[in-house]
Amino acid sequence: MSEIRDRCARTIDYLRISVTDRCNLRCVYCMPASGVTPVKHSGILTYEEITRIVVIAAGLGVKKVRLTGGDPLVRKNLTRLISSIDGINGIEDISLTTNGQILGGMAGTLAESGLDRINVSLDSLRPDRYYEITRGGDLGAALAGIEAAEKAGLNPVKINVVPIEGLNDDEIEDFARLTLSSPIHVRFIEYMPVGTAGFRSRYKYMAADDIKERVGRIGRLEVVNMRSDGPARHFRLEGAPGILGFISPMTQHFCSLCNRLRLTSDGKLRPCLFSETEIDLKPALRGGAADNEIERLLRLAVGIKPESHNPSGDEISCLRKPMSKIGG
Repeated sequence: MSEIRDRCARTIDYLRISVTDRCNLRCVYCMPASGVTPVKHSGILTYEEITRIVVIAAGLGVKKVRLTGGDPLVRKNLTRLISSIDGINGIEDISLTTNGQILGGMAGTLAESGLDRINVSLDSLRPDRYYEITRGGDLGAALAGIEAAEKAGLNPVKINVVPIEGLNDDEIEDFARLTLSSPIHVRFIEYMPVGTAGFRSRYKYMAADDIKERVGRIGRLEVVNMRSDGPARHFRLEGAPGILGFISPMTQHFCSLCNRLRLTSDGKLRPCLFSETEIDLKPALRGGAADNEIERLLRLAVGIKPESHNPSGDEISCLRKPMSKIGG
């Protein structure tokens, strides 16, 4: 079986693909209230172009694909892309990250098309606060989407929470308690100040260890050893059916375990989230390049993947793009 390693001997087998930079919410830490100027439709990769990239990437050893945005569910006929990826030899896992606003009516068809798992971004369990953080979101719709995903078999459903001091940190225990009655996974993620300078000056990220200490007030945490390609450290409250994950891109770098590349919606390969380095695939895709040229560019992206990032230093200040432009 094919396998590709970078210069640090890390096996790269995971591709995160942003299918759109558009979103139906305007979360305060992600983008300004007015939103951001979207890429023109002609500039977005077609499903056929994305599928071609995944076929070539799978030939190099990529096994896992995650679809992101923006919110990927706002792009029309997404199930067509999922079905295409599901049919690619070598792809073993297809997942998707969404805000859940329109998930409720789509979960069944997503599962039928070949989607394996789903993550829902959810930063408050209080309707008024959720509305404020998302600038217009409906908490009921997000919760209905989570329920629909569970019924459709997109398990384990994972809830991604970004605790931020002064914004929603008083709900950490409430989120953790969800795992006491459900096999759901709740993942606490340190806020990454990417492209949101105004928000950054007002609120402060919380360290994963501080979040974990808050969760520990509920009950004893047990280490859970899970087969996972992701960066989360896993725990369970004693006797709970659900899992708690802690992801620490700011305070405890997991660069040595990084196995991913990112593909933006307009066709740029990004070897590292915390770097402005990008390789544009679109000229090759639309200029008649053969598959071996696309493969060369994929190998180049792997070859220039940095050993580590330094989000606490000056590097973070140059990350002006919002996450919706990079891919969440």
